[in-house]
This record gives sequence, structure tokens and C-alpha cells, in this order.
Amino acid sequence: MVNLPMAAAAPPALDESEIAELQMEVRELALTRDAVILAHNYQLPEVQDVADFVGDSLALSQQAAQTDATTIAFCGVHFMAETAVILSPDKTVLIPDLDAGCSLAESIDAEQLAAWKAEHPGAVVVMYVNTSAEVKALSDYCCTSSNAVAVVRQILAEHGADTEILFGPDLFLGTYVERVIGRSLQIWDGECHVHAGIRPADITASRAAHPDAEFLIHPECGCATSAMEYVAAGDIAADGVHMLSTSGMLRHAVDAQPGSSAIVATEVGMLYPLRQAAPEVEFIAANPEASCRYMKMITLPKLRDALRDGVHEVHVPDAIADAARLAIERMVAIS
Repeated sequence: MVNLPMAAAAPPALDESEIAELQMEVRELALTRDAVILAHNYQLPEVQDVADFVGDSLALSQQAAQTDATTIAFCGVHFMAETAVILSPDKTVLIPDLDAGCSLAESIDAEQLAAWKAEHPGAVVVMYVNTSAEVKALSDYCCTSSNAVAVVRQILAEHGADTEILFGPDLFLGTYVERVIGRSLQIWDGECHVHAGIRPADITASRAAHPDAEFLIHPECGCATSAMEYVAAGDIAADGVHMLSTSGMLRHAVDAQPGSSAIVATEVGMLYPLRQAAPEVEFIAANPEASCRYMKMITLPKLRDALRDGVHEVHVPDAIADAARLAIERMVAIS
């Protein structure tokens, strides 16, 4: 059962002059406070534009671990800021809105994971980075969509091909990893409400409307399994379908042919960095309604207030952070 705070109604859109003024104020405050601003690919465009680094969970975790700044302003959801705290315990980590949660992270808690582990003694636990610090503390490895396959392969190489692996909480990503590595995992039945909402019907409709477009599909999406089945059946040409992390989508966009088009199956915020990276390529949302209201809770005024007032600091108890750090460091190392 997802137990997230209700996201507030979207604030009135800022006009260009307001955005410019706020961005200038944010940059001045960041300089004054020795702060680095990290923003996820799903953030509002004006937030991405003011950030020092924009990327997926893995890239932002790496930046959090490497930064020399004394303060990290994390424009993302709460588990991401927790990860920054764990990797940089000597830093002050601020999030512009403490209520910016994640439906996927809420799909498993520490008590549930402990019970699952008890049912499978000796299994290696791999948890997607979209989890709470308490869940990470009970895990052997964390992963992101960009390195989940590599993490599982390394475990099998180190521990043996028959090693039992508990993979969670994302059902769709776990199923994708199974298909790639060619063996079964124990997979938790969790999902991101936004990605799960991108369904096979969206592939069918967008494909009919744009028959020459490529498909860039995030493995978390509800359409991912069906897309792989379509490829296996020959219904979709394999060279036109790409199962990619968000960072993988960006790399693909840079190499795309100018004038080409691609249907993008992930949260719609990803369209902005893709269009910035490849303005001569047409990017089309597989489902235009696939917007995470929790990611969009972070706004320029809230970022300004967090930096100006030093508020909304994220804390992780030392015992939890110490237990979670190894799993996260393993994730960061396997890029």
C-alpha cells in the first residue's frame, strides 16, 4: 500500500522574467552557501536549467559522492536526497520539498524486506535505488536501471551461477533483467505508478501514429515486457526498439540522425533534456499523461527558499546510513 503525502496542486506557471530572476537568485545563493545543485531528469525544465548537474539516479549519486561543496541541494525525490546523505555524511543535504516522495520506494519497507529475506536464507539482495534508507540498510547491493543487469551479472560471477537473488522492488525492471541474463530471479511485486501507467496500448497507438519512429523504452515501464514480446514475435523490428535507462536515452539521442523521430516511454520530464541534447530529432511521449507529481513538487521558489533559509535538511540515522553505505557504494562502483 502506497502511503505518500498528497502532492499539492500545481503552482501557477512562472513567466520567463520570473524564471530568469529566480534562477539568478538561486545561483547567487548557491555560490554564497557553497552549494551544488543536483537535479533529476524528471524535474521541471527551469529547475534542470539552474542545476550544476542533471542526470539519473546513478549519475546524481556519483556526483553526490564526489562533490567538494559543503551543501547539496537535491532537486529530486526523498530517497535520492537520503542517498546523498549516506554517501556524503559530512555534507548538508537539502531538498526543496520534504514531501516529494516516490510510489516505487513506498512499495516495500524494511519490515517487508526482512520477512522476505527470512523466507530465502542465503539469498543475495539487490534493491533498486528507489527505496528508503532503511531498505538499503538490509540490502547487499543497490542498482539503477542503467546498471541493474551489470550488478546481477557481477553477483553471479562472484557467488556462482546458481546464486539465489532477491530483486526489488520494481517488477518490470526485474522482469527485464531476467530476460537479459536468461535466468529467473525472486522479484518483488512493486511498481512506479507513473511508469506502470505506460501500457502496451500506448505502444500500439503511438506506433500507428508514428510508424517510422524508434522506441526508447525505460525498463520500469508497464509496456517493457510487452515490447520485448513484440520484438521476439517479429511484430516490431528489433533494431527500432531500445531498452534504455534515462542516461542511455540521452546517449542515444546525441547519436540520432537529424530529422529522425523517437517515441519515448518514460516520465515526460525526460523529453526536455532529450530535446536539449538533440534539437533536430523529434521526441514523442508514449503517454503524455506520464508525469510524476512528486518530481514536479520541486519548484524554483522552493529551491530558492531552501538555499536562502537553510531549511528542509534531510537526515539519516548513523546506524542506518552505515549499514546502507556498502550497498550504495557497490552500485556506484558498477557503472
